[in-house]
Amino acid sequence: MSAAPLAALTLTALLAGCSAEPAAPADGAPPEDSAPAGHGDVSGAAQVAEPQSQLVSVDAGGNVGLLDLLTDETQELGTVGPPEAIASDGRYAFVTTADGVDIIDGGRWSWDHGDHFHYYRAEAALPGSVQGAGPVTVTGAPLATAGGTGLFFSGSGEAVLLDNEALADGEVSERFRIDTGAGEGVAAPFDTGAIVATPDGAAVRDASGAEIEPINCAEPSGAVTTRVGTVVGCADGAILVTGRIDDPRVEAIPYPEDAEARAAGFAGRKNRPTVAGLAGASGFWLLDTRDRSWSHADTEAELVDVVAADDDAGRVVALGADGRVLVFDEQGALLGSSDPLVAESLAAGDEVDLVVDTQRAYLSDPANGTVYEIDYADGARVARELTTPTSPFVATELGR
Repeated sequence: MSAAPLAALTLTALLAGCSAEPAAPADGAPPEDSAPAGHGDVSGAAQVAEPQSQLVSVDAGGNVGLLDLLTDETQELGTVGPPEAIASDGRYAFVTTADGVDIIDGGRWSWDHGDHFHYYRAEAALPGSVQGAGPVTVTGAPLATAGGTGLFFSGSGEAVLLDNEALADGEVSERFRIDTGAGEGVAAPFDTGAIVATPDGAAVRDASGAEIEPINCAEPSGAVTTRVGTVVGCADGAILVTGRIDDPRVEAIPYPEDAEARAAGFAGRKNRPTVAGLAGASGFWLLDTRDRSWSHADTEAELVDVVAADDDAGRVVALGADGRVLVFDEQGALLGSSDPLVAESLAAGDEVDLVVDTQRAYLSDPANGTVYEIDYADGARVARELTTPTSPFVATELGR
């Protein structure tokens, strides 16, 4: 079957569905009356029928390349600073450099409409940089064209909230920058503001940085936005913040009484309720923000990264210390394993990035200049070995 008629049919059906009265949003997705008009529309962008997945790669010199995962077309976009790490919210790649963070706009994004998605495509760009002293942690928002993106610079103790609407228009604009004086912490977007948390204290803050509500969270570490709300990890569990900036609802989700190791960060498929975190070297936690519950799984393999696919089968995709991609169920039973793919990169201490979307996982291998596409529903089978236009020192998937 030709792809074009199918795409047109799908897009027509999608748009027709939006002309009707919207269904009630599921799982805490942003309600229709709170979403900006246009469902994520940005001037100059085209709405398309399916996700526009691509890989972004940055070589050791900062040269940026893009690989379209649907068409195999490549593009060399320009240059950023020599990379130290990379993070992504699905549309943007945030590249840590010696001077702060350089931003890559892949020009592809999704708009979560509650019961369905809209997909957009525009020109890729390099909108600019955010100054700061790293290391930096980045926490993205559920929607690339609304809310904000949080950055916490551990080297300078600064918490920064970027304006996503301005960023979608090509402008790097800071809603606030707070000097916390702390050497560690998080800045996690919430509605139009953010949660800023350090060992000295935590609070919900509005778009100007003013404190709205204090939060009790000892030893904050790790943050993520889910379909339900914003999560920040604490010594005794996590806090979940839902609602709106003028009426935030803060809930504590404590660990079970027999917990021995806390979650080391959180990762999951974009905008899903359940996220995963390492629990020591040989196990993982799952945090279900919909049920406000934790579950723990032991594994025989030593793990260095873990991501919740949060699909119907409850799969969890992990990276073993030996370089294998491992797929578990929610109880920790092994469902599949690859050969050691990135053992050389891990031994060299290279930045290895693992990202999961609805069908595939992508694992960067700087030592061999390759990105592996993994079919995690088929026993961690390597579906493709992908070569990007710039040999990746860091790489990740965009368009999610």
